[in-house]
Amino acid sequence: MIKLTFCLTRLPHLSREAFQDYWLNTHGPLVASVAEVLMIRRYVQLHSLSAEANAPVRAARQAPGEYDGVAELWFDSLDAILANGRRPEAQAAGALLLEDERRFIDLQKSPLWWGEEKPIVG
Repeated sequence: MIKLTFCLTRLPHLSREAFQDYWLNTHGPLVASVAEVLMIRRYVQLHSLSAEANAPVRAARQAPGEYDGVAELWFDSLDAILANGRRPEAQAAGALLLEDERRFIDLQKSPLWWGEEKPIVG
């Protein structure tokens, strides 16, 4: 399994609550609707808590500002993703998701990367 991790920063005109509501109730179902075409095996949204709730742990570690959320998407393999990405249906589904992401995510401030989980506990 391979995972895409996407650290999300909201567009400046959105509150955290509005961003997370749109992400959960509009974008989430959109991802679910194209999951089979994109060969997504699992999709999880991690919604950050308030800035006040995060402040103590950030201060203790001198950490940068938090993200508004993290999306995690699991796939069978990078090779399978690349092969699937050549299919017109997958390209259209990816374009649909990107178009919607531009409505609520500040893409230039939202890093993403491919990785492989290495479980240590659990």
